[in-house]
Amino acid sequence: MFVYKYPYTVVTMKSAFFFHGLTDVIPDECDLATTRDATKIKNKRVKQYFVPDDFFEEGIETADYKGYDIRIYNKERMLIELVRYKSKLPFDYYKEIILNYRKILPRLDIQKIQDYALMAPKSNKVLEILQMEVL
Repeated sequence: MFVYKYPYTVVTMKSAFFFHGLTDVIPDECDLATTRDATKIKNKRVKQYFVPDDFFEEGIETADYKGYDIRIYNKERMLIELVRYKSKLPFDYYKEIILNYRKILPRLDIQKIQDYALMAPKSNKVLEILQMEVL
């Protein structure tokens, strides 16, 4: 598993959506977030996302994956990532995950979502999409 080979990374995007049960689409590659100054991961089975240092640590949790602890962004943070990368995701995939987020919205921490949205790059656009499509 790549999270052991790259211990300073965090599981994100399609890998995290699948892990959190927000989609049944199994990702082709492992999506890992790193800080902007991290070394480029040279592995064809890893897609690396460079995240600003001041936003990287927000929403990291430890989860159990087949008996191993992995670092992964929580569901609230992943909602922000979904909105941030909306234009880079297939429309049907995006819609499936948004609909699944609407189903679990009562179980999410709305304050955390708002806090992450305010910290995110292009926060005004992120907040606008959240208001229109999710909240």
